[in-house]
Amino acid sequence: MRALTVVPGVPGSLALRDIADPAAGDGDILVETLAVGLCATDADIVDAELGEAPSGSRRLVIGHESLGRVLSSGDSRLRPGDLVVGIVRHPDPVPCPACAAGEWDMCRNGGYTSRGITRLHGFARERWRSTAEALIPVAPRLGRAGVLVEPASVVAKAWEQIERIGGRASFHPGVVVITGAGPVGLLAAMMATQRGYRAHVFDLVTEGPKPDLVRALGARYHTDPGDLPADADIMIECTGSAEVIAGLLDRGGPGAITCLLGMSPGRAVLPVDVAALNRRLVRQNGVVFGSVNANRRHYEAATASLTRADPGWLDRMMTRRVALADYAEAFRRRPGDVKTLIEVAH
Repeated sequence: MRALTVVPGVPGSLALRDIADPAAGDGDILVETLAVGLCATDADIVDAELGEAPSGSRRLVIGHESLGRVLSSGDSRLRPGDLVVGIVRHPDPVPCPACAAGEWDMCRNGGYTSRGITRLHGFARERWRSTAEALIPVAPRLGRAGVLVEPASVVAKAWEQIERIGGRASFHPGVVVITGAGPVGLLAAMMATQRGYRAHVFDLVTEGPKPDLVRALGARYHTDPGDLPADADIMIECTGSAEVIAGLLDRGGPGAITCLLGMSPGRAVLPVDVAALNRRLVRQNGVVFGSVNANRRHYEAATASLTRADPGWLDRMMTRRVALADYAEAFRRRPGDVKTLIEVAH
């Protein structure tokens, strides 16, 4: 079968290759891949900045945002024809206390594996196997939008953590600021409006689908950070830009909660008045935290959130669909791209 692979650490190694069918030991459920979504993590793996092949393998099958269809099942919970999404991170074999509790997204010893990223083959192949525990059923009405479940799970975890932190006191948020109108930022805005909050989204893009997607949610779109409300209750940073992060940390009302979801590339040295930042956070009971990945609970919350969303809006998020044979084109960024999919099967 065909699979999209790289040699981790080797630039220019991305290739579509024939590989063996998935081993029966991988799980009793055989899944046909319908589509995989691409994100910055995939680009970093292709650029040899991330990625680790499974033990005994030189190559890594990439792809962690999946949508598949069950071909055969040895588990009564799933039947042939069911749409599923594969959970990306798997607990470490020790396991650490967090992994043992099903919170593998909070792994303490780094022994986890991640589909298509770290020591575990991904979903950018025609077929793969899994156990039922590592699969999330997807409602048929979602269709191709099921490929958004994985990025939405990361956002669902962020919202869960925000709400847990808010529970430390009488917290009644109204205004949310989101920086970045990529897929994660848009999904964060979607979940904010589903909660009834007033969402403000900042991005530098002035044309294309992003402004319309934000406004279609009933949120406000900003291209000047100075226009963002200074007294937001919740701030979610999705760009990874050091300059944007520094500006965000200087904002927020009393008790504001700031979640960092974007990953900063390279290094950035900025003049930051740490003393002033300390005074503001301490005096106002502010919280800044980072969040990454998701566990099963977050995948299920993401699926529920996407199922409540406008199907047409979700479809507009998926701005480009590329056949597996044309994979190289999928990694060439185009103006107006939001979410690019590689379609593996119809």
